[in-house]
Amino acid sequence: MAIQVFPTKGNLINTKKSLALAKLGYELLDRKRNVLIRELMQLLDSAKEIRGSIETTYIQAYTALQTANITMGIIDNIADAMPYEDGIKVSYRSVMGCELPTITLENKPIKLDYGFINTDSNVDKAVICFDKVKHMTAVLAEVENSIYRLTNAIKKTQTRANALQNIVIPRYESIVKFISNSLEEKEREEFSRMKVIKAQKKKHYKFKVSANRSPN
Repeated sequence: MAIQVFPTKGNLINTKKSLALAKLGYELLDRKRNVLIRELMQLLDSAKEIRGSIETTYIQAYTALQTANITMGIIDNIADAMPYEDGIKVSYRSVMGCELPTITLENKPIKLDYGFINTDSNVDKAVICFDKVKHMTAVLAEVENSIYRLTNAIKKTQTRANALQNIVIPRYESIVKFISNSLEEKEREEFSRMKVIKAQKKKHYKFKVSANRSPN
């Protein structure tokens, strides 16, 4: 692509400032990307651990529920009597401009809203396991949503960093080189022109002196 800029010292100064700003922007984006990647790696480890634990807890909960359904019949009436969860709160923390959620689930004592005469221990076990699943699901939702947000932020940061590194900075460097070479060429031309003028003046001066010394 042809460089369309007039080679002046003013444009050279402005382009060097823009180049320095672009390099600074790249350095900041590179640091941001590294911080986000480090945060993402930590969350990925946490997500892997939580997924393994929650899978085991889900198996235990559904096994207890299945056993209760077998021993007592379908217990959908008991399920309908369980209270809805309304103690979830969501706040956000910023990591290099990326808003990550923090999910807080109130740790309330388990309230059993069914009678104990027509139920057995399998129902109690299922309720306890699903309560544990509820809390683990909140934690997993926080971690996985944070991973999703961090992944998008890293992609955007990487795109901007690549644009600066591969397009903007090389373009400014080309402009600086073009203007610098043009100015140097002008200086050489000016120097050569001044030498010619000086030589002509010196020759003219010698001729004039010689003419003045000639006898009439």
